[in-house]
Amino acid sequence: MTARLAHLNQVRADSNRVFELRVFRAVPGKLSALESRFRDTASKLLAKHDLKAVGYWLPDDAPASDNTFIYILAHPSREDAKKNWDAMVADPAFQEMAKSEQAEKLVEKVDVTYMHPADFSPMK
Repeated sequence: MTARLAHLNQVRADSNRVFELRVFRAVPGKLSALESRFRDTASKLLAKHDLKAVGYWLPDDAPASDNTFIYILAHPSREDAKKNWDAMVADPAFQEMAKSEQAEKLVEKVDVTYMHPADFSPMK
């Protein structure tokens, strides 16, 4: 028991790591275009600004499979997440992508959730 408590205290002391879950709801008929935007542009911008993608997902079952795109980012801390997002939003390449979203709207809604690992989580 003492070893487990020591491990928990060490994990808390060593890591402020957080994960960011982003769930995009695409405009009807635009999921494929949204997926392409991430494949061709957005994923590269995320990487450029140290926004580290854990993965990208598409639901298997309807109705979510018709319009949902999901990804998770890992950040050293909430502060690092904010700093990196601010840098990306200021990037002219991101601003160009945002302009293209105004010209051809692909996204109806984005849900963002920041999460931290439970003490028993295999991924810290």
